[in-house]
Amino acid sequence: MSEIKDIKKHIYELRNRLLKIVIAIVLITVLILTLHINTINYEHNITIAYPTIEPFNNISIQMINHLKLKLIPENVELIQTAPGQAFFAQIHISMLMGTIIAMPIILKEMINFLKPALRENEVVLGRSISIPSIILFITGCCFAYFVTIPYLLEFLYTYGQYAGIITFLNITDFVTFVLQFLLAFGISFELPLLMYATSKIGIVGKNFWKKNIRYSIVIIVIFGAVITPDGSGVTMWLVSIPMIILYFIGIKIIK
Repeated sequence: MSEIKDIKKHIYELRNRLLKIVIAIVLITVLILTLHINTINYEHNITIAYPTIEPFNNISIQMINHLKLKLIPENVELIQTAPGQAFFAQIHISMLMGTIIAMPIILKEMINFLKPALRENEVVLGRSISIPSIILFITGCCFAYFVTIPYLLEFLYTYGQYAGIITFLNITDFVTFVLQFLLAFGISFELPLLMYATSKIGIVGKNFWKKNIRYSIVIIVIFGAVITPDGSGVTMWLVSIPMIILYFIGIKIIK
Protein backbone atom coordinates (compact mmCIF):
# COMPACT_ATOMS: atom_id res chain seq x y z
CA MET A 1 0.00 0.00 0.00
CA SER A 2 2.83 2.36 0.89
CA GLU A 3 4.53 1.61 -2.43
CA ILE A 4 1.39 2.66 -4.32
CA LYS A 5 1.28 5.89 -2.34
CA ASP A 6 4.95 6.55 -3.15
CA ILE A 7 4.33 5.95 -6.87
CA LYS A 8 1.33 8.31 -6.82
CA LYS A 9 3.42 10.88 -4.99
CA HIS A 10 6.19 10.68 -7.60
CA ILE A 11 3.68 10.89 -10.46
CA TYR A 12 2.05 13.93 -8.86
CA GLU A 13 5.44 15.59 -8.38
CA LEU A 14 6.47 14.79 -11.96
CA ARG A 15 3.21 16.27 -13.24
CA ASN A 16 3.72 19.47 -11.28
CA ARG A 17 7.30 19.89 -12.46
CA LEU A 18 6.38 19.19 -16.09
CA LEU A 19 3.55 21.69 -15.75
CA LYS A 20 5.98 24.35 -14.52
CA ILE A 21 8.27 23.65 -17.49
CA VAL A 22 5.39 23.82 -19.98
CA ILE A 23 4.06 27.05 -18.45
CA ALA A 24 7.51 28.66 -18.61
CA ILE A 25 8.01 27.68 -22.27
CA VAL A 26 4.47 28.77 -23.25
CA LEU A 27 4.78 32.16 -21.51
CA ILE A 28 8.12 32.91 -23.18
CA THR A 29 6.75 31.71 -26.54
CA VAL A 30 3.73 34.02 -26.21
CA LEU A 31 5.98 36.96 -25.37
CA ILE A 32 8.12 36.26 -28.43
CA LEU A 33 4.97 36.14 -30.58
CA THR A 34 3.71 39.40 -29.07
CA LEU A 35 6.70 41.69 -28.58
CA HIS A 36 8.89 43.53 -31.08
CA ILE A 37 12.44 44.63 -30.23
CA ASN A 38 13.22 48.25 -31.08
CA THR A 39 16.63 49.86 -30.80
CA ILE A 40 17.81 53.42 -30.23
CA ASN A 41 21.33 54.40 -31.21
CA TYR A 42 23.10 57.06 -29.19
CA GLU A 43 26.49 58.66 -29.53
CA HIS A 44 29.66 56.69 -28.79
CA ASN A 45 28.09 53.56 -30.41
CA ILE A 46 25.67 53.00 -27.53
CA THR A 47 22.57 51.02 -28.51
CA ILE A 48 19.57 50.54 -26.25
CA ALA A 49 16.97 47.85 -27.01
CA TYR A 50 13.42 47.97 -25.70
CA PRO A 51 10.29 45.89 -26.42
CA THR A 52 6.95 47.09 -27.76
CA ILE A 53 3.72 45.17 -28.36
CA GLU A 54 3.51 44.37 -32.08
CA PRO A 55 1.98 40.91 -32.73
CA PHE A 56 2.20 41.26 -36.52
CA ASN A 57 5.85 42.27 -36.43
CA ASN A 58 7.03 40.23 -33.47
CA ILE A 59 10.40 38.87 -32.41
CA SER A 60 9.94 35.62 -34.34
CA ILE A 61 9.29 37.60 -37.56
CA GLN A 62 12.41 39.65 -36.85
CA MET A 63 14.31 36.37 -36.44
CA ILE A 64 12.93 34.94 -39.70
CA ASN A 65 13.88 38.12 -41.57
CA HIS A 66 17.36 37.91 -40.07
CA LEU A 67 17.70 34.25 -41.07
CA LYS A 68 16.52 35.11 -44.57
CA LEU A 69 19.06 37.92 -44.87
CA LYS A 70 22.02 36.02 -43.43
CA LEU A 71 21.49 32.44 -44.57
CA ILE A 72 19.64 32.32 -47.88
CA PRO A 73 21.97 32.56 -50.91
CA GLU A 74 21.42 35.02 -53.73
CA ASN A 75 18.85 34.10 -56.40
CA VAL A 76 16.91 32.00 -53.89
CA GLU A 77 13.39 33.25 -53.11
CA LEU A 78 11.63 32.46 -49.83
CA ILE A 79 7.93 31.82 -50.49
CA GLN A 80 4.71 30.68 -48.83
CA THR A 81 2.78 28.05 -50.80
CA ALA A 82 -0.21 27.66 -48.48
CA PRO A 83 -2.10 29.90 -46.03
CA GLY A 84 -0.68 29.78 -42.53
CA GLN A 85 2.81 28.54 -43.38
CA ALA A 86 4.43 31.81 -42.33
CA PHE A 87 2.46 31.78 -39.07
CA PHE A 88 3.43 28.20 -38.20
CA ALA A 89 7.05 29.04 -39.03
CA GLN A 90 6.80 31.79 -36.40
CA ILE A 91 5.42 29.25 -33.91
CA HIS A 92 8.37 26.90 -34.51
CA ILE A 93 10.92 29.68 -34.10
CA SER A 94 9.20 30.99 -30.97
CA MET A 95 9.01 27.56 -29.33
CA LEU A 96 12.70 26.91 -29.94
CA MET A 97 13.66 30.30 -28.51
CA GLY A 98 11.27 29.74 -25.61
CA THR A 99 12.84 26.36 -24.84
CA ILE A 100 16.37 27.77 -24.93
CA ILE A 101 15.48 30.73 -22.70
CA ALA A 102 13.62 28.45 -20.28
CA MET A 103 16.54 26.00 -20.12
CA PRO A 104 17.62 27.05 -16.57
CA ILE A 105 14.09 26.32 -15.32
CA ILE A 106 14.00 22.99 -17.18
CA LEU A 107 17.33 21.87 -15.72
CA LYS A 108 16.36 23.01 -12.22
CA GLU A 109 13.08 21.07 -12.27
CA MET A 110 14.75 17.95 -13.68
CA ILE A 111 17.50 17.97 -11.03
CA ASN A 112 15.02 18.59 -8.19
CA PHE A 113 12.82 15.72 -9.39
CA LEU A 114 15.74 13.28 -9.62
CA LYS A 115 17.39 14.54 -6.43
CA PRO A 116 15.88 11.92 -4.04
CA ALA A 117 17.23 9.10 -6.25
CA LEU A 118 20.71 10.58 -6.60
CA ARG A 119 23.72 10.45 -4.37
CA GLU A 120 25.03 13.71 -2.98
CA ASN A 121 27.97 13.84 -5.40
CA GLU A 122 25.58 13.27 -8.33
CA VAL A 123 23.37 16.15 -7.20
CA VAL A 124 26.41 18.41 -6.91
CA LEU A 125 27.58 17.27 -10.35
CA GLY A 126 24.17 17.97 -11.88
CA ARG A 127 24.15 21.49 -10.50
CA SER A 128 27.75 22.15 -11.50
CA ILE A 129 27.19 21.21 -15.14
CA SER A 130 23.92 23.13 -15.58
CA ILE A 131 25.49 26.40 -16.72
CA PRO A 132 28.18 24.72 -18.88
CA SER A 133 25.47 22.65 -20.60
CA ILE A 134 23.56 25.81 -21.53
CA ILE A 135 26.75 27.48 -22.76
CA LEU A 136 27.68 24.44 -24.86
CA PHE A 137 24.18 24.24 -26.35
CA ILE A 138 24.22 27.91 -27.33
CA THR A 139 27.78 27.52 -28.68
CA GLY A 140 26.63 24.62 -30.87
CA CYS A 141 23.70 26.67 -32.19
CA CYS A 142 26.03 29.59 -32.96
CA PHE A 143 28.49 27.32 -34.76
CA ALA A 144 25.66 25.93 -36.90
CA TYR A 145 24.29 29.40 -37.60
CA PHE A 146 27.54 31.15 -38.51
CA VAL A 147 29.55 28.29 -40.06
CA THR A 148 27.60 25.23 -41.12
CA ILE A 149 24.20 26.41 -42.36
CA PRO A 150 25.40 29.26 -44.64
CA TYR A 151 27.98 27.03 -46.33
CA LEU A 152 25.57 24.12 -46.58
CA LEU A 153 22.80 26.19 -48.18
CA GLU A 154 25.24 27.79 -50.59
CA PHE A 155 26.60 24.37 -51.51
CA LEU A 156 23.17 22.82 -52.09
CA TYR A 157 21.80 25.66 -54.23
CA THR A 158 24.92 26.25 -56.32
CA TYR A 159 23.83 23.51 -58.72
CA GLY A 160 20.61 25.28 -59.57
CA GLN A 161 22.36 28.62 -59.90
CA TYR A 162 24.84 27.34 -62.50
CA ALA A 163 21.97 25.70 -64.40
CA GLY A 164 20.20 29.06 -64.61
CA ILE A 165 17.29 27.82 -62.50
CA ILE A 166 15.50 30.16 -60.10
CA THR A 167 15.15 28.41 -56.78
CA PHE A 168 12.06 28.95 -54.60
CA LEU A 169 12.38 27.85 -50.99
CA ASN A 170 9.27 27.11 -48.97
CA ILE A 171 9.34 28.98 -45.65
CA THR A 172 8.26 25.86 -43.73
CA ASP A 173 11.05 23.80 -45.28
CA PHE A 174 13.56 26.58 -44.63
CA VAL A 175 12.64 27.04 -40.95
CA THR A 176 12.53 23.26 -40.40
CA PHE A 177 15.94 22.90 -42.03
CA VAL A 178 17.49 25.64 -39.89
CA LEU A 179 15.93 24.40 -36.64
CA GLN A 180 17.04 20.85 -37.43
CA PHE A 181 20.66 21.93 -37.63
CA LEU A 182 20.48 24.30 -34.68
CA LEU A 183 19.11 21.53 -32.46
CA ALA A 184 21.49 18.90 -33.87
CA PHE A 185 24.56 21.05 -33.20
CA GLY A 186 23.25 22.32 -29.86
CA ILE A 187 22.81 18.74 -28.65
CA SER A 188 26.01 17.42 -30.24
CA PHE A 189 28.08 20.10 -28.47
CA GLU A 190 26.94 18.56 -25.18
CA LEU A 191 29.06 15.49 -26.01
CA PRO A 192 32.14 16.37 -23.87
CA LEU A 193 29.89 17.18 -20.91
CA LEU A 194 27.98 13.91 -21.32
CA MET A 195 31.24 11.97 -21.47
CA TYR A 196 32.54 13.72 -18.37
CA ALA A 197 29.31 13.22 -16.37
CA THR A 198 28.94 9.50 -17.19
CA SER A 199 32.57 8.88 -16.25
CA LYS A 200 32.38 11.00 -13.11
CA ILE A 201 29.43 9.11 -11.63
CA GLY A 202 30.82 5.72 -12.65
CA ILE A 203 28.41 4.67 -15.40
CA VAL A 204 31.43 3.96 -17.60
CA GLY A 205 35.11 3.74 -16.76
CA LYS A 206 37.50 6.62 -17.35
CA ASN A 207 39.23 4.68 -20.14
CA PHE A 208 35.99 3.64 -21.85
CA TRP A 209 35.96 6.53 -24.32
CA LYS A 210 39.60 6.13 -25.25
CA LYS A 211 39.25 2.39 -25.83
CA ASN A 212 36.22 2.86 -28.10
CA ILE A 213 37.47 5.71 -30.29
CA ARG A 214 37.05 3.75 -33.54
CA TYR A 215 33.46 2.74 -32.83
CA SER A 216 32.60 6.23 -31.65
CA ILE A 217 33.96 7.85 -34.83
CA VAL A 218 31.92 5.43 -36.97
CA ILE A 219 28.76 6.29 -34.99
CA ILE A 220 29.47 10.03 -35.28
CA VAL A 221 29.97 9.79 -39.06
CA ILE A 222 26.72 7.83 -39.42
CA PHE A 223 24.94 10.49 -37.35
CA GLY A 224 26.36 13.20 -39.63
CA ALA A 225 25.19 11.32 -42.71
CA VAL A 226 21.68 10.86 -41.31
CA ILE A 227 20.95 14.48 -40.40
CA THR A 228 22.40 16.06 -43.56
CA PRO A 229 19.89 16.31 -46.41
CA ASP A 230 22.09 15.52 -49.42
CA GLY A 231 23.84 12.35 -50.48
CA SER A 232 27.05 13.98 -51.67
CA GLY A 233 29.06 12.81 -48.69
CA VAL A 234 30.55 16.29 -48.36
CA THR A 235 28.13 18.10 -46.08
CA MET A 236 28.02 15.29 -43.51
CA TRP A 237 31.62 16.12 -42.59
CA LEU A 238 30.48 19.60 -41.54
CA VAL A 239 28.64 17.80 -38.74
CA SER A 240 30.97 14.88 -38.13
CA ILE A 241 34.32 16.70 -37.88
CA PRO A 242 33.25 19.11 -35.09
CA MET A 243 31.77 16.19 -33.15
CA ILE A 244 34.97 14.14 -33.53
CA ILE A 245 36.96 17.13 -32.24
CA LEU A 246 34.54 17.45 -29.32
CA TYR A 247 34.97 13.74 -28.61
CA PHE A 248 38.74 14.14 -28.22
CA ILE A 249 38.18 17.24 -26.09
CA GLY A 250 35.94 15.13 -23.86
CA ILE A 251 38.68 12.51 -23.50
CA LYS A 252 41.16 15.24 -22.48
CA ILE A 253 38.71 16.66 -19.92
CA ILE A 254 38.16 13.23 -18.36
CA LYS A 255 41.89 12.53 -18.31
